[in-house]
Amino acid sequence: MLRAAQAARGAGTRTGAAIAVVLKGYPRLSETFIAQELLALERRGLSLALYSLRMPTDHATHPLHAEIRAPVTYLPEYLHQALRRVWRAWRVARRLPGYPAALAAWRRDLRRDFTRNRVRRFGQALVLASELPPEVGHVHAHFLHTPASVARYAATMRGLAWSCSAHAKDVWTLPEWEKREKLAASAWTTTCTACNADHLRGLAGARKDVELVYHGIDVARFPPPQRAHADRNGDDTAHPATILAVGRAVDKKGFDDLLRALALLPPALHWRMVHVGGGPLLPRLASLARELGIDDRVRWLGPQAHAAVLDAYRGADAFVLPCRVGDDGDRDGLPNVLLEAQSQRVACISTCVSGIPELIVDGVTGLLVEPREPAALAEALARLIRDPSLRRTLADAGYERTTTEFSLQAGADRLAARFAACLASR
Repeated sequence: MLRAAQAARGAGTRTGAAIAVVLKGYPRLSETFIAQELLALERRGLSLALYSLRMPTDHATHPLHAEIRAPVTYLPEYLHQALRRVWRAWRVARRLPGYPAALAAWRRDLRRDFTRNRVRRFGQALVLASELPPEVGHVHAHFLHTPASVARYAATMRGLAWSCSAHAKDVWTLPEWEKREKLAASAWTTTCTACNADHLRGLAGARKDVELVYHGIDVARFPPPQRAHADRNGDDTAHPATILAVGRAVDKKGFDDLLRALALLPPALHWRMVHVGGGPLLPRLASLARELGIDDRVRWLGPQAHAAVLDAYRGADAFVLPCRVGDDGDRDGLPNVLLEAQSQRVACISTCVSGIPELIVDGVTGLLVEPREPAALAEALARLIRDPSLRRTLADAGYERTTTEFSLQAGADRLAARFAACLASR
């Protein structure tokens, strides 16, 4: 591993080659796991060029984004708003040697998915292929759905290999035919949970390369707290136990299940809940809290900068993320917020969904309940609130597991070695 990492550190500067990274949106607070990976690759000597399919919508950015040196190019989010740019791109791209193959692949996809989004992907790929600088030697996409489509079409036009990092929604909501064809066309694919990897390997076949690479936690950005957590046990009105939830307000996070569980807690148990994050369901969740009669105990902080989130972890007695499979099949992989909470020695409660049991061992490094079970979640919450000793035991075990078995460095070394090999082969 050390030898591979050393090779990666010299690859970008030695060959002058760069990797084009295709992202759905950049920068995004909800995708800091991507930002920490990009920065880790740069620190290993790799040269990156970022291409975003969407303009940023978050009002704040993470400190990681300021440290990333790679230039960002925004592809036209809506083709009709950049007709001249798309037209110029087509005039260049149609002369590229791989254009006929890319056009044929897109037409096959369009017949099975006759949507404006599919047309937009090809237009964005035209722009990407025409504007890629000559030093780009490999194309990589984050997410197997839209970004991988654009990366695939553009790389084919330019005669470049491409690869992909698959995460969560893209793994579980994409049609099977599309996953199979992208896995077959890509040079290699990584994904962030064992259950994702098993699913994709089943579709890809034995000869295709699908590797499990956890995102991991950067312990330098999440140093352990300097003081022990309080011994609040819910019996003091003036000092209620603090329950923290961090994540976008979307269906798969199950925050409505959390509110219903909180409403089931015994009246004599004193608590407050703090939520950090944006998302489209925030107004509905606030309304549900009022309906349940618990809105006076719930605070909605919205998206917060890194320092504020770190403070929220350090002030929490328990962290809860009641993930579930959404009605459309969408689900989390292994939410980074669980790693972050455990890095701050906060006892965690979550659900038996996707890759979460790969991190949390029930009763050892945290508590797990079945998804969509508010009564079971309420029981676990009451148990942690009443028992500070149990919280400390779980928090310490979770901290040890997260900071040793789920560190950022090992995964970044493996990815850097992958990219170094791709650039060397060019």
